[in-house]
Amino acid sequence: MSGPLAGVRVLVLAGMGPVPFTGMLLADMGADVVRVVRPSHRSARSLGQTDGLRDDHDVVNRGVDSIAVDLKDPGGIEDVLRLAAVSDVFIEGYRPGVAERLGVGPDVLLARNPEIVYTRLSGYGQTGPLATEAGHDINYVAQAGALHAMARAGEPPRPPINLLGDYAGGATLGAFGIVCALLEAWKSGRGQVVDAAMVDGVALLTAKLQGLRAAGLYSDEPGTNYLDSGAPFYDTYRCADGRYLAVGALEPDFYAEFIARLGVDTRDWPDQDDRRAWPRLRELIGAAIARRTRAEWAEIYTGTDACVTPVLSFGEAADHPHNAARELFHTVGGVLQPAPAPRLSRTPARVPAVPPSERLDTGELITRWSVRTDTDVAEYIAAQVMTKETGE
Repeated sequence: MSGPLAGVRVLVLAGMGPVPFTGMLLADMGADVVRVVRPSHRSARSLGQTDGLRDDHDVVNRGVDSIAVDLKDPGGIEDVLRLAAVSDVFIEGYRPGVAERLGVGPDVLLARNPEIVYTRLSGYGQTGPLATEAGHDINYVAQAGALHAMARAGEPPRPPINLLGDYAGGATLGAFGIVCALLEAWKSGRGQVVDAAMVDGVALLTAKLQGLRAAGLYSDEPGTNYLDSGAPFYDTYRCADGRYLAVGALEPDFYAEFIARLGVDTRDWPDQDDRRAWPRLRELIGAAIARRTRAEWAEIYTGTDACVTPVLSFGEAADHPHNAARELFHTVGGVLQPAPAPRLSRTPARVPAVPPSERLDTGELITRWSVRTDTDVAEYIAAQVMTKETGE
């Protein structure tokens, strides 16, 4: 296996939302990730679908193996405990108390494996009045205060698909917490519980806005600020062919280059920083952009510092020369999928592959993972002590 996490063993109780994406992030970086699915499980359900994805389309499970275990069977629970005893990381996405009732809570696992990083991915976290309530991405983003800001002036908030809560605030920060806890465990020899709540992660992502708000530079009224479609020079505009252009000309130099290439007389246009004139400025920019197609604008602005970009579909993004040069997307088994990120120079991530469809045999996996014998551990500890004593 390649990647900086090669050799790290991760056991995941299959779930939705951030759980599979966290597993994918770790697997991309080389970890040996195995998810525990129900014996009747065929594939994870996704985004309102009622029939589930085919395994080979379930991109968030790329690089992740599966075993079928009945968690209602004491024998199945014992299998999970045996695997957890030789795992570095354990991940579950249940509401508080569920894992404990199943017999795989953190106290049980840490007693068997004091070095394990026990990760709890949830919506509202393990504590607080809402901890046991059900929810989805939209609920956690709303609870953190972020959804309120995602609206144009006078319009209702628009849910950001499930990218912000499930994946950015939940899975990505959850994976960050796991790596932090792993690093500490390798130093101290002691594991711990990672409480990764989506509401916590989304709130953290608003850090810069909180500072601007405290300084009086950000209004709680949506659609009136620089980055929330309030500023006419930071927005999207419809082109002559019905496609859209993204304009991010915030700084004066960038804005000057942007309007200079619009091909219209801008000498009597309002000043960029005149907020009272922003509605008029938006009309003028919109009328100018509506005169040409998106492809024409792309040609005009490519290679400039105007901060103007065509709004691309997923298919168009995969074909764009820059993205193609960086191999930003891969087509594997007929399925377009993003490349792993970030990129490491010496221990690169795995190359994306078709998600495995075959289930591993639980007994064989237990045998394979149990190579960490008491002798292996004793030799490892002795080597660490020797290194510290010699300073090498």
